[in-house]
Amino acid sequence: MKGKPKVGLQLYTLRDLLRTPEDISSTLRKVKEIGYRYVQLSGLGNIELDRLKDILEREGLQGVSAHVPYDRLIKEEDRVIEEYRFLGVKHLVCPGLPLSLHNDAGYRKVAREFSRIGEILSSEGFTLSYHNHSIELQKYDGITGLEIILQESDPRCLQLELDTYWIQHGGGDPVYWCRKFSHRLLLLHLKDMGMERDQQVMKEVGEGNLNWEGIFQSIRDSICEYMFVEQDICQRSPLESVRISLDYLRNWDFEF
Repeated sequence: MKGKPKVGLQLYTLRDLLRTPEDISSTLRKVKEIGYRYVQLSGLGNIELDRLKDILEREGLQGVSAHVPYDRLIKEEDRVIEEYRFLGVKHLVCPGLPLSLHNDAGYRKVAREFSRIGEILSSEGFTLSYHNHSIELQKYDGITGLEIILQESDPRCLQLELDTYWIQHGGGDPVYWCRKFSHRLLLLHLKDMGMERDQQVMKEVGEGNLNWEGIFQSIRDSICEYMFVEQDICQRSPLESVRISLDYLRNWDFEF
């Protein structure tokens, strides 16, 4: 491992508690009290950038990454660069694609676009990564959509933010994927998968059935810098869920 990955929180988990500037201020204070220091920006309600920056600094939180919609990345790169440079965010992530692009030709087009915009972002001091869901594990002539994106794009311009739950949901093995793309695995999303009433559900890290020992061993020689706790749907209070995940992760040798 290239040093210890840092553990942070993907704020999308708390999106219902982040609707107003007042909500954002009070919730981020609780995030710091729970023990998080690094956050990934997503799911925030309307707030002026200077106010968001002030809140993050006041609460002692570092906004180290952000999810930026595909259309903004390819059409508004100048504004994106300006906004996230102001906030001090280095790692930008495309969180998914329009449904019309989830096909063989679409993935190849996206790979070219990511190479183009990723080169621009890199020259400005940012990194660009792609975040998967399960849909990218559909195969086209024996190759998954996620492999098309990664293999057809410039590895200097596009990295991977692998989501452990969605890889498993798509029938993949998170350990295999972490190893296969260890040289591009810059960021990792941590959420567990379990069963309730014969249904797959998202669980706090350590509360489900994912092979965390295998996953954490598999990133030992990767370039992973940050691992973000994320739970799209919580089975209890979102703040309690992110606390449980962090408590479990403290059993491992990471940076907090």
